[in-house]
Amino acid sequence: MIDLETKLSRRTLIRTMAGAGGGMLLGFHIPGFAAVIAPKPWTTPTHGDEINAWLAIDADGTVTIRVPHTEQGQGALTSVSMMVAEELDVPWDNVRAVFADMNRHVNDGEEYIVTTTHGSQLVRLQHPHIMQAGASARERLKAAAARAWNVEPTDVVAKQGVLSSGSHSGSYAQFAAAAAEISLAQEPAIKPPGQWWLLGQPIGRLDAPVKVNGSAHFSIDTRLEGMVYAAVKSCPVPWGGLRSYDFDAIKDRPGVIAAVELKAVEGKTSTSDMQNGVAVVADTWYRAKTALDLMAVEWDYGPAGAVSNATQAAEAKQLFEVPGEVSHESGGDAPAMIAASDRTVTAEYHRPYETHARMEPINATVSVTAERVDVWSPTQDQSAPIRIVADQLGRNTRDIYVHTGFIGGAFGGNGGGATAVTRQATEISRQLGRPVKVIWTREEDVMQDKQRPPVYTRITASVGDNGLPEALLSRAVWFTFNGVDRIGPATADVTINTMPYAVPNRRHERHNIAAHIPTATHRGPGANQNGFMIEQFADELALAGDWDPLEWRLEMTKGQERWQRVLLKLKEVAGFMTDLPRGEGMGIAVVEDHGSICGACATVSVTRSGQLSVEKVVLAINSGYMINPRAGAEQLEGAVCYELSHALYGGLDLSGGQFVSRNFDTYNLMRMHQMPEVEVHFAMSEDGWWGGMGEPGGPPTPPAVANAIYFATGKRIRATPITKHDLNWS
Repeated sequence: MIDLETKLSRRTLIRTMAGAGGGMLLGFHIPGFAAVIAPKPWTTPTHGDEINAWLAIDADGTVTIRVPHTEQGQGALTSVSMMVAEELDVPWDNVRAVFADMNRHVNDGEEYIVTTTHGSQLVRLQHPHIMQAGASARERLKAAAARAWNVEPTDVVAKQGVLSSGSHSGSYAQFAAAAAEISLAQEPAIKPPGQWWLLGQPIGRLDAPVKVNGSAHFSIDTRLEGMVYAAVKSCPVPWGGLRSYDFDAIKDRPGVIAAVELKAVEGKTSTSDMQNGVAVVADTWYRAKTALDLMAVEWDYGPAGAVSNATQAAEAKQLFEVPGEVSHESGGDAPAMIAASDRTVTAEYHRPYETHARMEPINATVSVTAERVDVWSPTQDQSAPIRIVADQLGRNTRDIYVHTGFIGGAFGGNGGGATAVTRQATEISRQLGRPVKVIWTREEDVMQDKQRPPVYTRITASVGDNGLPEALLSRAVWFTFNGVDRIGPATADVTINTMPYAVPNRRHERHNIAAHIPTATHRGPGANQNGFMIEQFADELALAGDWDPLEWRLEMTKGQERWQRVLLKLKEVAGFMTDLPRGEGMGIAVVEDHGSICGACATVSVTRSGQLSVEKVVLAINSGYMINPRAGAEQLEGAVCYELSHALYGGLDLSGGQFVSRNFDTYNLMRMHQMPEVEVHFAMSEDGWWGGMGEPGGPPTPPAVANAIYFATGKRIRATPITKHDLNWS
């Protein structure tokens, strides 16, 4: 929940959609602001004059903004359009958004600079060049008008789609063609936040109406003439082998067309590379899947077939006693100080493998012909399929065209084409000479996903006479694919070794263990697992020193304005207390993620029999700046939902080298009625730095809930999923 001065009513939405002539081009209206988007944004023609790669202006004044970032529910189409429109200074109701041409980007100098959509970076890192595209177009328009009117460009005012100078006046459209021919001696600087007229306003998402009325086109919706369907199975133990399959047993089933063996390439083990498997192709996906399920397949699991959650836990327990690689050290000899202290706190924490569980099943449609290759693939970098397909086929990238649709969730799982589905569809289409749509079952998705890696961490600290920690030692054991020490934008023990708390003597160690399970980023990588740990340990230290947990955090972050701002906002709005009646509890946590500091205060209730209900989560965030509070609140709420789902109910069961919890009956996610009320508050520093917004709401939520459970029940939950623990109390 967030209070906004401007809200979209259901009546307004229905009236807008009803007037759109069947929904082929919808207007999203809120009072004072409107813009349009097509259900298939890549098909919307641009008839106007292109000022630069980012925008074109039609004769009627319509500004078409080309967005090189994917729309996976986070609002990229809206935020990019807002940033360009802000600098161009054009009425919001003159704007329409389309997806940019990735073939052009890849082959003509990468005009869009960055096309990836991940890491809460779209606004945070890309706003300078996105906004400059709008500013550059504005200055070109002014220069064109100045030339026509024989005045200096500095004498021309560009405002809300109109150019003026003295008695001269004209629309942007009148000068668009001339502006396209102008080169500026120097690109203009972008506006400082104090000059924004559009950014900072609560604008509704452009993609909402087409998703509400069902006309939005996702990759899985693609239908092509002559298209066939493929269901695939790769070895359940990742990087295992395929020994045999019996196609003869199912080849005469209705609709079955072929079986295609899929082969891993030795030495190629990136997230988008092929694994050993087999596909069955049929005239419908149901027939392909049914036949594949009936076909006998023999796998070679290899030595990884003996790995399980239990074997990893045993290895982690042994490594807790072995010094690891030092990732950060400050002050004196922390281990020696802890050993000499008679007042210490020690805790061991664990987060298991967790899967992305996107709403849209993994899919890709590819049509390979001699002339060109067309691709529909829901990746978080829409230029990635061009390179993947070119590599698979040995084709020139100029022959390959990506059609960017909406993405039904990603959370890091589609980053850079992070599954093999695009290669699979490409190879099958190449062999069959027909358009092919590949869809993974949910079971295949879970088994072949690039999981959030498991971690076991022991933290020990000594407490001084003032009740505050004097020395701290953490030792983490991570199981990552090939033992990489990175799980995203930061090292594996991020959030613990970068904690803000002023412990004078610290040592942080880690072990990175090579595992066969592919691992990659999830929403808030690293900060999620480690935030759960360090923010519970902060509570444990506070209570051991007889401090209120919120006051302890304020004391331990003195002089750190960004953190203090968030904690003080939580103190103001959340009503945090530690003395609620038995069975009720409040907990807090604060975590830095992708440059933003976000705090959470969770309120829970637990029945005597151990039934948990998360009643409310209050968030306070400091991301420096924010361009759309409505979208910001939506992203924060979504992050709460995502992280609570995994922390409360998730956790993959690994046995025999493969995951045995493969669908939503055994890998549970939060249902609608279990979603708590979420209240969002912004506490922005606005002093020159930008943080992300899409992920930071997640990491502090699970530890806040765990801390609240402690105050409700007296039980400390140091591992997830939380609901597998006995929470009953008396």
